[in-house]
Amino acid sequence: MAEQSEREKAQRIAAENRKALHDYHILETFEAGVVLQGTEVKAIREGRVNLRDSFARVEDNEIWVYNIHISPYTHRGYVDHEPTRRRKLLLHRQEIRKLIGKTVERGMTLVPLRLYFKSGKVKLAVSLARGKQAHDKREAIRKREVDRETRAAVKARQR
Repeated sequence: MAEQSEREKAQRIAAENRKALHDYHILETFEAGVVLQGTEVKAIREGRVNLRDSFARVEDNEIWVYNIHISPYTHRGYVDHEPTRRRKLLLHRQEIRKLIGKTVERGMTLVPLRLYFKSGKVKLAVSLARGKQAHDKREAIRKREVDRETRAAVKARQR
């Protein structure tokens, strides 16, 4: 039990892409390292990062992530970074091959879900996903509301 609490402390979530869970069916998730500059890491530690509208692409057998907005570090000197530059993801070769094969399929995309610290290193959870249709989104919202109502009814009944 103490081991699990240490593991939870080791992983501190810096940013989440909640919109991706609403817009996509998540099929498989991979943990990737991210090539960053020093001021970017410090800004992420401050929580100045946004994953909304970000996506990943395979180019020349490498995976690049786009549109992750990392705001400038507050205590920077003359050194600065571009907030939305493309960043390289670090994955094993067999994982990259698998992602190349899957993203060739129609409708499959790579979506960043979470940016977090694991043992002092910045990691990105990248998911292989398929886009949801409008009726799928409505169905998910309806299901969530029904679950909320049943929990409220059970709670009221227990009182």
